[in-house]
Amino acid sequence: MPDVTDRRPYHHGRLRAALLDAAERGLREHGSDQLSLRELAREVGVSHAAPRRHFPDRQALLDALAEAGFVRLDAALRAALAGAEENFWSRMRATMTAYTRFATENAALLELMYSSKHRPGATHIVQAAEAPFRLMADLMRQGQERGALQEGDPERVGMVLFATMHGIATIINGNIVKPELLEALVETAVEQFMRGARRQ
Repeated sequence: MPDVTDRRPYHHGRLRAALLDAAERGLREHGSDQLSLRELAREVGVSHAAPRRHFPDRQALLDALAEAGFVRLDAALRAALAGAEENFWSRMRATMTAYTRFATENAALLELMYSSKHRPGATHIVQAAEAPFRLMADLMRQGQERGALQEGDPERVGMVLFATMHGIATIINGNIVKPELLEALVETAVEQFMRGARRQ
C-alpha cells in the first residue's frame, strides 16, 4: 500500500518551510511551551513522524525558528537601508523603524531569537544574529565617519539607541501606546539620540 503522506501537501521540499510557518503561528498564539512536533504535523497534514526528517526534536525546531528569525530581521533592515535616502539621518530612521516594526510584529519570535542565542551550542543562531547586529554597528561607524556621532566603540555608542527601540516596542506590545505611533516615536528617539551623541 502506498504511503498516503506522499500525496499530502508540503511533501518533497516544502515540509520544512510549512512546519516553520506553523510553528511561528503557534508561537505567536500560544508561546513556545505549547509547541510540539506531533501537533505541527497534524496541522500541516503529514504523519507524526514526518517532521523528524527535518527536526530530530522540539529544540531543533525552536533553534531553526530562531535562526530564520535573524535571517528575516537582517533582510528587513537591509531592505529599509536600500530604500532610504543617502543622508545619515534618513538611514538611521529607516533602519530603526524597520527594527522596531519587526519587534512589534514578531514579539514572541524576537523573544525566542534572543533567548535561543544564549543557549549553549547554538552556533548557527549566533552566526545568523551576527549579520543584523553587524549592519547596525556599521551604521554607527558611518555616523562617526561622517561626523554625525561621537567617536568610540560603535556598538557601545549605539547601545542606548538599541535599548530605546526595545523600549518603544515594549510599550506598543503592552498596549500602553497605539501601534500607529511607532514611526513618530522612533523618529523622535533617533532625533534625540543623534542630538545627544553628536560629535562635540
